[in-house]
Amino acid sequence: MTILDRINSPEDVKKLTLSDMKSLAQDIRNGILTRVNTVGGHLGPDLGIVEATIALHYVFNSPVDKIVFDVSHQVYPHKMLTGRKDAFLHPEAHPEISGYSNPAESAHDHFVVGHTSTSVSLATGLAKARDLKNEKYNVIALIGDGSLTGGEAFEGLNNAAVLDSNFIVIVNDNDMSIAENQGAIDKHLKELRKTKGNAENNLFKAMGYEYFFVEDGNDLESLIDTFKKVKDVNHPVVVHIYTLKGKGYKPAEEDKEPYHWQLPGFLNENGSFDAPAETYDSITTEYILKKQQENPAVISITAATPGAMGYSREYRKKLGKSYTDVGIAEAHAVAYASGIAKNGGKPIFGVLSSFVQRTYDQLSQDLALNNSPATILVYWAGISGADMTHLQTFDIPLISNIPNIVYLAPTNKEEYLKMLDWSVEQNEHPVAIRVPAGNVVSGMADDTDYSVLNKYKITKKGETVAIIGLGSFFGLANETADEFKKHGINATVINPRFITGIDEELLNGLKSGHKLVITLEDGVLDGGFGEKIARFYGDSDMKVLNFGAKKEFTDRVPLDELYERYRLKKELIAQDAMNCLNLCRA
Repeated sequence: MTILDRINSPEDVKKLTLSDMKSLAQDIRNGILTRVNTVGGHLGPDLGIVEATIALHYVFNSPVDKIVFDVSHQVYPHKMLTGRKDAFLHPEAHPEISGYSNPAESAHDHFVVGHTSTSVSLATGLAKARDLKNEKYNVIALIGDGSLTGGEAFEGLNNAAVLDSNFIVIVNDNDMSIAENQGAIDKHLKELRKTKGNAENNLFKAMGYEYFFVEDGNDLESLIDTFKKVKDVNHPVVVHIYTLKGKGYKPAEEDKEPYHWQLPGFLNENGSFDAPAETYDSITTEYILKKQQENPAVISITAATPGAMGYSREYRKKLGKSYTDVGIAEAHAVAYASGIAKNGGKPIFGVLSSFVQRTYDQLSQDLALNNSPATILVYWAGISGADMTHLQTFDIPLISNIPNIVYLAPTNKEEYLKMLDWSVEQNEHPVAIRVPAGNVVSGMADDTDYSVLNKYKITKKGETVAIIGLGSFFGLANETADEFKKHGINATVINPRFITGIDEELLNGLKSGHKLVITLEDGVLDGGFGEKIARFYGDSDMKVLNFGAKKEFTDRVPLDELYERYRLKKELIAQDAMNCLNLCRA
């Protein structure tokens, strides 16, 4: 029987000896490795925060004392100590919990959190409400050093510093973000570590926080001693702990970036796989490197997620000064790109679709209002079976309804490269491109002049039904057209390419010989592409059916199940269309 077998709540942690807690730490690490190897998930951050989590639950009284985890990259040990260990130890129970904090799972979780730099702000709100109600308990925000590169972290620190009441910030400093840390904050934390917290300049003290430094953030005795010192304080404090990311699993300790997150099977000897020879990531990186060599004004920008876009460490070194990782600061990245473009540079900012909402104000005001000709590459966009905090379905309504921005949806390699090159070379518009996902589709030449905006392309000329398949759903449009042949209909197929505008001439032309227009988009329908088409035909006899995702937060729902729910299958689309046509005839 392991120590973890005896732990069903934080109350059980408080009964342990120091020796027991050290054994518990290993049990927790075994559970993390088991779960991640089975279903994938965050590895390095969770392995590194084990001792600190045990110490937190030993000293504090959760859920009365409230612990808010930033990003939730480090929430696995907390879940195992708060009644959810079976979801780590037993594969059949893995689906019972998400990889992020979630109040629906436990009273010990206070927010659904999957994005960065939020914990201090959220915890500040908890503390303020506590004070208004004259309640007494501890509020703790745990934030990583990588998350400190995000602006909201400093907005929260600024506000929390003047609470004049109990507020504890634990800075989990493991000298890493997802990739290497960037910027002045990283340098400052290095100086604090080098001086064991005694540097002459101390940002946290300057902001009004009492400051504590724990040199070994994986030492239980030091952590418990420090947490006891700050428990029940009546003012804001920062506890800066230096932890080892990936602790307890040597490959993750030695090579931190790839082990931040792992796919299932990483522990297996045969867990490796052969990557495809060409991907849209590799097409992008090859293009950027070649373009930068031709034009030194070309610069590539990421916001702490270079690996997700194929920007390997070797590739980043090749780019040199023509590459900037701004840290976890997507909003800054957009404004930074706008400034570069305004001064004659050629910025290309890559961002994951699930993080685009963090950029809205800057996309609108700093970029579009100023009409700065920057290029935004949106990765991983589309309906998916992801966790509710990392859905990629909302980028189309968000980006495509901002004036001046041209949002493009390529369907194949040739279109993508032509759009990318046009965007980099032109100086008239801010341009966003929805980078295709999945296997590379190639072999179709593209001679389009994308400076002539909002021109769609008819790829199959038919009658009665026209199917407009946007971006990654262009293939589904062709499959659906074949399905219509079973009903005696030779459907028209259209590749719109432009998300942000409509081709009025082409759409008006469909009124002759067509009764129904179908739109297919790999994203949420509300405010999306299809609604623009429906609105255009609103005062006409043309019927329009829009197919895409519902406006909802899904949580780890299998993709095939979502396609069934949204009727995004060729048979279901054709069925709905035939019902509509039959009603038209009635």
